[in-house]
Amino acid sequence: MLTALLEIKDLHVHFPIKNGVLQKTTGHVKALNGIDLTVNKGETLGIVGESGCGKSTLARSIVGLQKPTSGDILFNGKTYTDASSKELYELRRNMQMVFQDPYTSLNPRMKVSESIAAPLKAYKKTKNLESRVKELMELVGLNPDDHYHRLPHEFSGGQRQRIGIARAIALEPKLIVCDEPVSALDVSVQAQVINLFQDLQKKLDLTYVFIAHDLSVINHIADRVAVMYLGKVMEKSNRETFQTHAQHPYTNALLSAVPLPDPDKERARERIVLKGELPSPANPPSGCVFHTRCPKATEFCKTNIPAPEERGVPGQEVACFFPVGAEENARITL
Repeated sequence: MLTALLEIKDLHVHFPIKNGVLQKTTGHVKALNGIDLTVNKGETLGIVGESGCGKSTLARSIVGLQKPTSGDILFNGKTYTDASSKELYELRRNMQMVFQDPYTSLNPRMKVSESIAAPLKAYKKTKNLESRVKELMELVGLNPDDHYHRLPHEFSGGQRQRIGIARAIALEPKLIVCDEPVSALDVSVQAQVINLFQDLQKKLDLTYVFIAHDLSVINHIADRVAVMYLGKVMEKSNRETFQTHAQHPYTNALLSAVPLPDPDKERARERIVLKGELPSPANPPSGCVFHTRCPKATEFCKTNIPAPEERGVPGQEVACFFPVGAEENARITL
């Protein structure tokens, strides 16, 4: 039986736009606009979408770095959106984050052993500190005999990300939020780091929220996938359904942009090119936020907001009035 570790309910994050000498609020950037997600213990939930869709704001909100405008986030059944500093301190023992840029997330003046030890010192877990740091380095594939006293600039990008991962697992958290952790790495290194994430998940019984814009990465690591667009979730499904039976037009447009290894299939399939640019979250479209770029949009879509509905296989939810049919889907996801 699946047990929910993280629950996000109707989450909104709006940033005020201030202008003039008096800095009056003249509008709001609606970064997140009604997000509903559940992450079960031991699974990986992949979050995908274009730049500016709200993925990183969602990550920061989950770990308590960004206070929501409204809505609720629960960890192990307990809400923490209005938690005190002391309560957040206790929460972060079980919830850590791996950042996109492994270099800027490390203090350039601190030895990597000091960076890895920092969370242990913050939570006063200093017994056998040196041996624990060396154990963590070995877990992420770094030889402590060679690397213990080195500085961040002496490492490659992949090695620096391994240091960030070692720091994230130091307190033995239950949940790790990964905000595009491999997007700054070479493709060959990406595969190694993704495999490391999967190995650690099995060894340490971890749960991941894994954010990426590369669908091939999500297809490799995620158990379930949520597709975001302009602060909203367009579609949720398990990985297999996402790959072969996605029903939202936006999801299918993303999938059609992923090259296939078989040249015959690549030539035969239909490619969807979205018109226009991603609208501004400061002035989102009325009705369905995707209607300005959707190839299936009608006048009805301009004035009505689609609610997520379960379609296809159990667990697949699509926020669309005119979802993609099986025949269209086959032409895209050959």
